[in-house]
Amino acid sequence: MNTNLAESNLTGINQKTKALDPDLKQMMTKIANTIRGLSMDAVQKADSGHPGLPMGCAELGAYLYGYYLRQNPKDSKWINRDRFILSAGHGSMWLYSCLYLSGYKITLDDIKHFRQLHSCTPGHPESFMTDGVETTTGPLGQGVGNAVGQALGLKLLAAKFNTEKHRLFDNKVYVLMGDGCVMEGISSEVSSLAGHLKLDNLVAIYDANNVSLDGPLPDCCSEDTKARYRAYGWDVFEIDGNDLDAIHAVFSQVRQHQERPCLIVAHTIIGKGSPHKAGTSKAHGSPLGPDEVKASKEALGIPLEDFYVPQAVLDFFQNKLPKDAQEEEKWKQTFEAWARENPEKLKDYETMLHNKLPEDLEQRLDQIQIKAPISGRKASQDVLNAIADDLPQLYGGSADLSSSDMTMLKKFPLVAPGQFQGRNIKYGVREFGMATMAIGLYQTGFIIPYIGTFLTFSDYMRNSIRLAALQHAHVVYQFTHDSIFLGEDGPTHQPVEHYAALRAIPQLHVIRPADSHEVRMSWIAALQFKGPTAIILSRQNLPDLEGTKVPYADGVGRGAYIVKREKAKPDFTLMATGSELSLALNVADELEKLGKAVRVISMPCWELFDQQNEEYKESVVGGDIGKRVSIEAGVDLGWHKYIGRKGIAICLERFGASAPASVLAKEYGFTVEDILARIL
Repeated sequence: MNTNLAESNLTGINQKTKALDPDLKQMMTKIANTIRGLSMDAVQKADSGHPGLPMGCAELGAYLYGYYLRQNPKDSKWINRDRFILSAGHGSMWLYSCLYLSGYKITLDDIKHFRQLHSCTPGHPESFMTDGVETTTGPLGQGVGNAVGQALGLKLLAAKFNTEKHRLFDNKVYVLMGDGCVMEGISSEVSSLAGHLKLDNLVAIYDANNVSLDGPLPDCCSEDTKARYRAYGWDVFEIDGNDLDAIHAVFSQVRQHQERPCLIVAHTIIGKGSPHKAGTSKAHGSPLGPDEVKASKEALGIPLEDFYVPQAVLDFFQNKLPKDAQEEEKWKQTFEAWARENPEKLKDYETMLHNKLPEDLEQRLDQIQIKAPISGRKASQDVLNAIADDLPQLYGGSADLSSSDMTMLKKFPLVAPGQFQGRNIKYGVREFGMATMAIGLYQTGFIIPYIGTFLTFSDYMRNSIRLAALQHAHVVYQFTHDSIFLGEDGPTHQPVEHYAALRAIPQLHVIRPADSHEVRMSWIAALQFKGPTAIILSRQNLPDLEGTKVPYADGVGRGAYIVKREKAKPDFTLMATGSELSLALNVADELEKLGKAVRVISMPCWELFDQQNEEYKESVVGGDIGKRVSIEAGVDLGWHKYIGRKGIAICLERFGASAPASVLAKEYGFTVEDILARIL
């Protein structure tokens, strides 16, 4: 796609493009008004929602779902489908209307139950609830990051599986973003990287309606978004987003000639069709009101009947379904021919698609030669490099820290512009963008991404980690530099509250291994869990501990387990994670010299432990087991669930300092002598 075309005006593009068939254009107009009517009615009935975007983008929806997108609604997971993401998730009724009309598993009754409990039409799109929804969106801008991740993932898969003769992956990713997505910094992070990588399968549609929720957009934003995206290396188009001919002119060019990511700035009228609220923030985030709905329908020529859908629209989409199915059938024939001719590629394809793990994975991990003492981060890198050949689904990356967080797969090249054969992604200093893209990589259905940075920077990523947990995205976070014991970098880089903050996220597994054996077992847990896992690793070297050398099913797989058993009824039970487990064992040795009976428990993953049956939990932390003590170099939040109200938490309730690790240990009471003084 040449630059002149990308920056030309609409008239110039139209001269090169065949116009829409008049009858098809008439049907698209009818579909657009049906989307408006359904959206108005659903929001009004729910007495909650955002009618403005669905009404303003109705022509875009009619064109995309009625004509342009290559999808099969009867098989919403068809691998080579075009993917559409609504990043501006508040406009969910637009998406639900499009999905319902085009034949996905959404009924008119579902539309009528918009935003109601247990309906498949919640307030914002949720991928695990609604057929045809590619990702969970709502927090603005993150859908853009998911789209960039999906587009990158599809380029990786194309590079791995496509042959000169057979193309399994030639689909595109489309994302609709609003003013909020453009203003959120996350869109800058991921759009910059998308431009750098020249993702020619990514199209972002900017619903430029000049209105934000609080009022006119110029009240808070006057940037030149087109110039910004050109600077990122994108091609940029500008159209009237309510003009079907203009939409067709640009999209047909993008389909045929795309060479870089494309931004289509679609100028729309928010709430289009509403006589008194169109073009204003009053149409953005609240129902129009019954009188305005009636007036809008009259102005648009829509029957006043609630949830009216013309039979002609239903017939149009019903007749379209066989053509959609034919697209997938042609692909299946290509796949079958490819599979016959490429048995080795097929093997990797099946492994990646089904996330197949070696049956002897634990045995293989046990056989890895890792020389202790060794840092958790280095042990994890040794594990990754040992298993990468057998796990083609593993793709790694780091936010400009691969030499520090040890995420690099040494046998494989870097992903680079136009070069997608590698398995190492350099995300640059874009932690939030990296986290949103990782979700998108997973959503290709073939990739288990792991991404790395320092634990303290998980704050930048937190909202995306939350969305990964919400939709059970299989992403692994390798967080290193896990405590004040990273030393001289000081309190800005020393995590204190971060264990607790991550553990507070439902459906996220947080694992803090104590030595190289627990690191090995942590990777088994992360690879098996159908959801996100944060593996938290030390910068400093750790000794290997005798008590951790137990099978996965008896140790890390239980979440917590006894690494040192008492010789009599316990006087003390010490519970610890990570680097503090060796400290707990040293404390136990000193207590035994004083004639005390001591139990020591490793608790690498609270979430796994909480899932165990009551009998097991009682055998580890239940009953009369003496004075309970937790030892962890972070805030005590959550520990009293296990040590009780009268338990002693050896913790850190303040920020760290810049000094060598040994000095900090003494300063903050993480020495054997200090702990003995506290608990005796």
